[in-house]
Amino acid sequence: MARIALDAMGGDFAPKATIAGALLALQELDGVHTVQLIGQTSVIEAELASQLSRDQQIATGVRKHVEIVEAPDVIGMSEKPTAGMRKKPNSSMIVGLRLQTEGKSDAFVSAGNTGAQMASSAMLLKLQPGLTRPAIATVFPTARKPVIVIDSGANVDCSSKELLQFAWLGAVYAECIFGRPNPSIGLLSIGEEPEKGNQLTLEAHALLEGSALRFEGNVEGRALLESEADVVVCDGFTGNVALKTLEGTIRSVLGALRDEIRSSTRARVGGLLIRPAARGLRARLDPDTYGGGYLLGLRGLVVIAHGSSSRVAIANATRLAARGVEHRLVERLAERLPETRAESRAATIDA
Repeated sequence: MARIALDAMGGDFAPKATIAGALLALQELDGVHTVQLIGQTSVIEAELASQLSRDQQIATGVRKHVEIVEAPDVIGMSEKPTAGMRKKPNSSMIVGLRLQTEGKSDAFVSAGNTGAQMASSAMLLKLQPGLTRPAIATVFPTARKPVIVIDSGANVDCSSKELLQFAWLGAVYAECIFGRPNPSIGLLSIGEEPEKGNQLTLEAHALLEGSALRFEGNVEGRALLESEADVVVCDGFTGNVALKTLEGTIRSVLGALRDEIRSSTRARVGGLLIRPAARGLRARLDPDTYGGGYLLGLRGLVVIAHGSSSRVAIANATRLAARGVEHRLVERLAERLPETRAESRAATIDA
């Protein structure tokens, strides 16, 4: 049974969305896990009671799997990460991460301040030996299969050696969670040819080509959603721009489709006919479907959710954390790290 610590105060719509998401996750996980709601006890209890009062059947089956852990402070979305950590050691984020270091929790989920979450996670949980930085692994929906993009926002500037490390992290993720043996790796660049790209991608291409990974070469941005690669590697700046561009495009296209369907009687009739297909497409493309991304490379399990996460996104982020625990993602990453360290040392010597 996994114990998932959830930052109940983190996110634009907390605590309503975070608590609703926790309850939804527990319903769909059949009560085999525990969600620890971290935050101001009085606020959480009031919101929890309000939501459970609407459905007594849910209340009976779910409430016993919810724990409340007091954390009087909250790190704001606009606060500087280090300042928030230093000034608010009893924030919901710090308390939630500390539970894992004390062996009282198995994973941590937050839709709060991303910078503070990354800095706090690295400080409290520590990096796996041999790694220099953690990386956010985000699942992108594609025409064929979900693709893991790493890094999608943790590191604005990276070295080619770190991109090699990210590739290893993404490969183990693909194996553990998606069951893809010997996953293929792509490098996000401005052209498919090996000589295309900036200095970082050129150096990373050479390292990946010489690694034991199944490297398939460069992937262009326009081919990202059609790529055959299981994992696409890039620096956090590029990955975050790609992620937010995709989310904005999906939102705009689905919104435009909805407006067109409402534009006339004929369009509304047609909309009724395509409604099942449209719902399926929305479910497949909606960023809330995946909820968040693992912050890989730590000695603990952390899921970073979007600041604007809805109850559905929080529920899916919580389930993502539970899957990571069930599949021993952190332990299996640690088992593979000797290969990563060996290649990183070789890259350093060659450089």
